[in-house]
Amino acid sequence: MAIEIGKYTGGWDELLELLDVAFSAPWTDEQYESERGVWEPGRSIVASEDGQLVGHTGTFSHRMSVPGGQLPTAGVTMVGVRPTHRRRGILRDLMRAQLTDVHEAGEPLAALTASEPVIYPRFGYGLAADHQEIVVPKASRTLRPVEGIDDVRIRYVDVRESLSRCAELRNRLALERPGMFQHDERWQQYTISPTVVSDLANASKLRCVVAERDGELVGFAHYRTKRAEKGYVDVQRVHAVDIAAHAALWRYLLEPDLLSQTHCEPLASDDPLLDLLLDPRAPGAITRDGLWVRPVDVARALAGRTYARDVDVVLEIVDDFLPWNAGRWHLSGGLDGAACVSVDRAADLTLDVRDLGAVYLGRPSLARLGRAGLVTEHTPGSLAATSQAFSTSRLPFLDTGF
Repeated sequence: MAIEIGKYTGGWDELLELLDVAFSAPWTDEQYESERGVWEPGRSIVASEDGQLVGHTGTFSHRMSVPGGQLPTAGVTMVGVRPTHRRRGILRDLMRAQLTDVHEAGEPLAALTASEPVIYPRFGYGLAADHQEIVVPKASRTLRPVEGIDDVRIRYVDVRESLSRCAELRNRLALERPGMFQHDERWQQYTISPTVVSDLANASKLRCVVAERDGELVGFAHYRTKRAEKGYVDVQRVHAVDIAAHAALWRYLLEPDLLSQTHCEPLASDDPLLDLLLDPRAPGAITRDGLWVRPVDVARALAGRTYARDVDVVLEIVDDFLPWNAGRWHLSGGLDGAACVSVDRAADLTLDVRDLGAVYLGRPSLARLGRAGLVTEHTPGSLAATSQAFSTSRLPFLDTGF
């Protein structure tokens, strides 16, 4: 029978059977229950054959920070096809239906984290944010001096009782970091629950410490302790309003009793810890791919962020998957905002939509992609100028996987 693509109208248990098969059932009931807590049933799209679910893709309704503001962003999740139905174009049809739905919902961007990163560029996603995985041995924990670090008090608190207070601080900081999205109550609970992105092997319960100065919350950290061949601290997240609080939290996390090292993933690629460690080799940092971004409405996406310098350029966007994006777009603006409209005049630069997604949040540079032959410059000097305009003072970072 023919494969049918459409909105899902069933329940979680039926969907769970498909996800179990598609992902080889690697997760516990408790982890799946956490996913159910953030699932948006009305935004699931499925492929069916003879009444059986054979594919699925879901969407989270995020509000993501972009340079200079925030934009509605479709968080793509739970993408899977039944193993018996692969290589039949089902994933392509699901992606097209989902992105069309996203466009009709007025969301200019889609974003995802990829279990297999070679899959998504063909649907227009570009790698827009990376992060670091670090393992710091206890013997290499020494930090450079930080003024005010001893004025910060570190205190152990209950994770759930402190959740709303910590989430408010985290959401405030997320406004300043491209790639992060706001945590509503559902996502606050998600961050402290066992999820499909949690590694619970040999792990303690989730713990929380807060950093305070004169009774005011200035930071917090979530972490677990683990016992394997070597016992270690597994850091889930660290958020702080200033460098003294940031350093104080990390000093605590790097000095565990009876444990030999401290592990953290994800860590922002420009996190101050990487510069504060006296031994630059200590973290053994490994770069991992993080957030993949796909412009769904090029005009709204480009007009929805600010730029580091004045920009006036015509971009020719190649988009074979979403034809409404293909064409020439006049982008003009700067620090105070931007406008983007369709034009017929000659292009200054030509690039694929996946590469626009890659540079959209400020990393990597457009000039770097140009050196790789991924951007064609028609007007001399336009590549360097536009690359500078797209740059940001902070690298994009996704602190909460989905």
